[in-house]
Amino acid sequence: MLQKAKPYFVGFILLLTIALPDLMVGNAALRRAEEARTLGRHQRAADEYLRASRLLFWRSDLYELVAVSSARAGDYKTAVAYFERAKNLSETDWIWFCFSAMGANDKEYAIKTCEDGTREKPSAQIYGLLAEIYRGEENWLAEKAALEELTRLEANDAFSAYRLGLLLTLYQPEAALPELVRAATLDPEADSAVQTLRSALAVADQQREPAEKKIIVGRALALTQEWKLAKVAFRQAVELDSKNAEAQAWLGEANQQTGQDGRAELDRALTLNPKSSNIRALRALYWSRQGKYQQALAESLLAVEYEPNNPNWRAALGEAYVRAGDLVAALTAYQKATELAPQDALYWRLLAVFCADNNARTEEIGLPAALKAYELSPNDPAVLDALGYVYFVVGRYANAESMLTQAVEMDARFYSARLHLALTHLAQGNRAAAYDALVSIRNAQDAGVYAQVAADVLQKYFQ
Repeated sequence: MLQKAKPYFVGFILLLTIALPDLMVGNAALRRAEEARTLGRHQRAADEYLRASRLLFWRSDLYELVAVSSARAGDYKTAVAYFERAKNLSETDWIWFCFSAMGANDKEYAIKTCEDGTREKPSAQIYGLLAEIYRGEENWLAEKAALEELTRLEANDAFSAYRLGLLLTLYQPEAALPELVRAATLDPEADSAVQTLRSALAVADQQREPAEKKIIVGRALALTQEWKLAKVAFRQAVELDSKNAEAQAWLGEANQQTGQDGRAELDRALTLNPKSSNIRALRALYWSRQGKYQQALAESLLAVEYEPNNPNWRAALGEAYVRAGDLVAALTAYQKATELAPQDALYWRLLAVFCADNNARTEEIGLPAALKAYELSPNDPAVLDALGYVYFVVGRYANAESMLTQAVEMDARFYSARLHLALTHLAQGNRAAAYDALVSIRNAQDAGVYAQVAADVLQKYFQ
């Protein structure tokens, strides 16, 4: 028996001799991979895990490690390839798999991957990624379904609750309010938008015509800067009543706000109701964006003619006169708006900013207007910004700094106030504070036009 067993024993020793170097090298690669992962060197970790998986071929669990490290390194195609080879993926693995599929820029594959993940390992994060894909595709109903599952699994996600509430205003308005209220409870910064939507839902509920309900909801969505969703609401209104001129006009505005022309809808609206001040005002906006300021002025004049006691149209007329180059008429229009609504801080603020922007009687008219706005609404950061800006223009820098600092403390993302404060620091000779403020505005992802203005000021004064 011993003699018969000997060849097998020799064969085993021979196999071990051949395999031992690979085993040692594979384990060394595995150790280097773990070290690289600990240090956050994800591409190195992915390379070493891949080397180890080829030498330690029986370790199928290494595929997941290759995939996750590749995903962390931004190599999504490699990550996808190894996730596909892996078995028994964990919830975290599925999250990275879905994220990698999204990063590989194949939307259909990413959707399939995330849907597979929700079936295998139901996860709020995977539903969140799925909702993000659908949002990018503007598949609002599919996004709503994903968010409903997400919020069922994770009740404390403020953004998802808010987003679901927005979508419900379009498709199930009776169910929207609880989600919106929950979002505001979880994140007080959402409260202002939620109150706007809440009021709109209440007003819409009182309307008899379905198209009117949709218009009200759409305008509320527009006020919260959700123009893509507002466009859906206005399109729904048009589908419900193709002869509703307001719906057509607002659809045209929403189209412009989302990168389309909108002229056809605005023309159709005018045909349906040529004496609507709302339609004339929206057409004025259209012409102003086209740089055709005389046409915009003509439309604004008609809006005022049809509704002379509306301060909104008077203020809009003031802006139209500014763009057309008639500052005297613009001042009269802004002053008329304050006469029509003397207890509304908005129109006093607009008058003050007009004076400061154009150096038009800022001391004798602009400053009293800003102070009146502050008297009416002392806790509005926009009012504080306006007053601070007027103080800056008239050279009262200490007062300007005080007002603008308060505005920024109330709302750190109020970039107009932050820019005016930076300019005030610069005027006071505090170059270090001005530089820091301008850099922070320039680098902010959501600063919009203020980022470019800050960049221009930096270029002028700090180069």
